[in-house]
Amino acid sequence: MRKINYEEERLRLKKMSEIERQKREEGYLCIAGVDEAGRGPLAGAVFAACVILPEGCEILGLNDSKKLSGKKREALFDEIIQKAEDYGVASVDEKIIDEINILNATYVAMNKAVFNMKKKPDFVLIDGNSIKDMEIPHETVVKGDAKSISIAAASILAKVSRDRYICEIAREYPEYGFEKHKGYGTKAHIDAILKYGPCPIHRKTFLKKLLNDH
Repeated sequence: MRKINYEEERLRLKKMSEIERQKREEGYLCIAGVDEAGRGPLAGAVFAACVILPEGCEILGLNDSKKLSGKKREALFDEIIQKAEDYGVASVDEKIIDEINILNATYVAMNKAVFNMKKKPDFVLIDGNSIKDMEIPHETVVKGDAKSISIAAASILAKVSRDRYICEIAREYPEYGFEKHKGYGTKAHIDAILKYGPCPIHRKTFLKKLLNDH
């Protein structure tokens, strides 16, 4: 295991705090980061999280959740919750995803995550390139989970929350192996769908082509 170079790590985190610093210079005092997890899977809810970190907050190892191991994400999840000024997590289930599509469902989850916080931010940084119905002043940041500490923290809360949820679901439907692939379209998951058919948590709109082709 590579030892942390604390000087390098602090410089990296300082660089990831640059967007937040700029927004504070513009007069925004309470800045939140928002990200989602679970847009791509064939099953289950999409999750979103919103995090407000205090100015100067130092969480060593904080990064885009996709670049971290499951064990590291779990450890950072606890540290983020401990150090955050406030946070909110929300989800939108597969039924609503099928009704309004995954992009709109993601927007709903993100807005709910912000709404679920006790503290209302005065500026929101959102991972990605689009958002809808966000009434608070905001900015979208492409690949924001690698550029903003607030968004990176939100990406970890969203990812860990969804992984925990899908592992609970796996106990109800053990034949699909959700605990391994987390609902994504791996060969093992697709084989299980073709063998057993969809279960109640599958996103029906995501399976149309697969089921029509077989």
